[in-house]
Amino acid sequence: MFWPNPIFLISLVANKVSHSNSPREVSPMEDNTVFIGKKGTMAYVMAVIMQMNKGNTEVTLKARGKAISRAVDVAEIVKNKFTDAKINANNIRIYTEEVKSQDDNMLKVSAIEILLKK
Repeated sequence: MFWPNPIFLISLVANKVSHSNSPREVSPMEDNTVFIGKKGTMAYVMAVIMQMNKGNTEVTLKARGKAISRAVDVAEIVKNKFTDAKINANNIRIYTEEVKSQDDNMLKVSAIEILLKK
């Protein structure tokens, strides 16, 4: 049985992944937005700090449901511990989103957006 060269397989997979048929359009709003989910808090803190180091003066944290408390933790850690610059939570928006569940029921989920500004 013939096994192809592993480097050939890796390059084949890389070409397939990098050349998708429908490229994702990124709006300017998404460029400086960090979506908070199930990862550890420090992963999101580092994402915010990386955005600030890129030159962004504003970073928006977005979270839904149980991740809201993690978003607040990230904002407080960034404000108080990880930056030399003065960062403020400039705008906090709390709202409810309607999300379709797997069984096609509409669920109401709390959401938050926190705008951190240098």
